[in-house]
Amino acid sequence: MALPDTLAARYIVLTRRMVALGPYFGEPHTKAFGEGLFELRLKGAEGIARVFFCALVGKRIVMLHSFIKKSDKTPLREQTIAERRLKEIKHAKS
Repeated sequence: MALPDTLAARYIVLTRRMVALGPYFGEPHTKAFGEGLFELRLKGAEGIARVFFCALVGKRIVMLHSFIKKSDKTPLREQTIAERRLKEIKHAKS
């Protein structure tokens, strides 16, 4: 999915920070969803987007799913997609 310009710029800034400092720098930028699933929170002139990610052993950060947010709560459908992809990643590692 292609993000609008200001959201894409925010994504780049935050992912560079993740690489330099580690993936977990707390709210308002990241939020834990449990079971190793985290949310990168993007806000820009065009709106709000979220990117689900996980961090694996060996300093790998895997972006699992992104979407443009249109309601106050994270839609269950979007979270379910990310959780399914996280399970696939964990299963492939074992």
